[in-house]
Amino acid sequence: MVINQEFKEALRQILWQFRAPIRYAFAYGSGVFAQNGSAASSSTHPSAPAAIKNMQQGSGKMIDFIFGVSYSQHWHSLNLSQHRDHYSGLGSLGSYAVSQVQDRFGAGVYFNTHNTVNGTLIKYGVVNLDTLCQDLTQWNTLYLAGRLHKPVKILRDHPKVRLANQMNLLSALRVALLLLPERFTEFELYSTIAGMSYMGDLRMILPAEDPSKVRNIVSGQMAHFRRLYAPLINNLPNVTFKDPRCNQSDWIDDPDAILAMVQDMDPVKRGNMVRRLPESFREKLYFQYQSRYSIPRAEFNKMMEESNDTKQDVVRRPQGGTFERRIAGDDHLQKEVAASITKTIRWPSTVQTIKGPLTAGLRKSWNYLQEKRQKHKKAQLAAASSMEKPDSKQH
Repeated sequence: MVINQEFKEALRQILWQFRAPIRYAFAYGSGVFAQNGSAASSSTHPSAPAAIKNMQQGSGKMIDFIFGVSYSQHWHSLNLSQHRDHYSGLGSLGSYAVSQVQDRFGAGVYFNTHNTVNGTLIKYGVVNLDTLCQDLTQWNTLYLAGRLHKPVKILRDHPKVRLANQMNLLSALRVALLLLPERFTEFELYSTIAGMSYMGDLRMILPAEDPSKVRNIVSGQMAHFRRLYAPLINNLPNVTFKDPRCNQSDWIDDPDAILAMVQDMDPVKRGNMVRRLPESFREKLYFQYQSRYSIPRAEFNKMMEESNDTKQDVVRRPQGGTFERRIAGDDHLQKEVAASITKTIRWPSTVQTIKGPLTAGLRKSWNYLQEKRQKHKKAQLAAASSMEKPDSKQH
């Protein structure tokens, strides 16, 4: 993603304050990318570099990071020696206890929040590179894969993660197409993609998140989404931009251009998309349809065995069969795909939320929750106010 170079350098300087080796890192969220309608933050940076203050226009929003590391226990051991104050009381039990909480519960991420580094208030999540790559390619939790569906600023790249994330973005595009009708707009596509990671998220059920968050993210970052997905759209045979605006050279950088799109609803092509979904996620969808079609377990197991790519002697591009085409043509496909997304996300995201008080400490967790609730309340008031304005003009 293209962002101000001085701001990017300021973010990189934060990484250099950690002696523990960070192999891969990205910054994300409203502290990095503007979101339309985003409420002002109560967080403030004690003495942030000018580039951060200028980019955030004085809002003082906490900046979120994800750090990919090789060995979580070793990383936390080094980080505890340098930044013991970043950890809750759990840190007093040592790096083994911290790494066990990270790796064995939830989505494999350990967050330290509301810490000041280089004069800037930050939150950072630590994850093993293998865990990250597995989620990007398999969608076993969608916790980190979902964050990378949206624009992020990669500060330290890693070839293994880069390849895995290309697969992740392509998977997000395919799932969004399965959720959308034949004709739709570019805004609807990106909103569908951005909304996936919030399906089943406990924060969206509780009053702890802005209900307009997805719309705010997409409307404020259209050009960024386009840079992520336009090259993939151009390479897929069954979806295309159907808008004369594409003939103009500057369309990709125009945030006000909401382009029309169309997809081929041919069951063979859509069956191929089903077949090429991430393995862990695809299995959940298949089990949904085993139940819907009342397929006997023995017959279903045989069908799954035949479709297992890892047991084929010849490596070939997966092709959808009769079962996948039947799924692709089903009238309940959108409902079943949405249910599979919710099942994937609900448990790991709930456990990550429960881990918060343990990893961040009760005070920081309470303050963080209060900030979220304030944003939720402000967003509701803003929505109510916008609905009342037209009525006031009529009287």
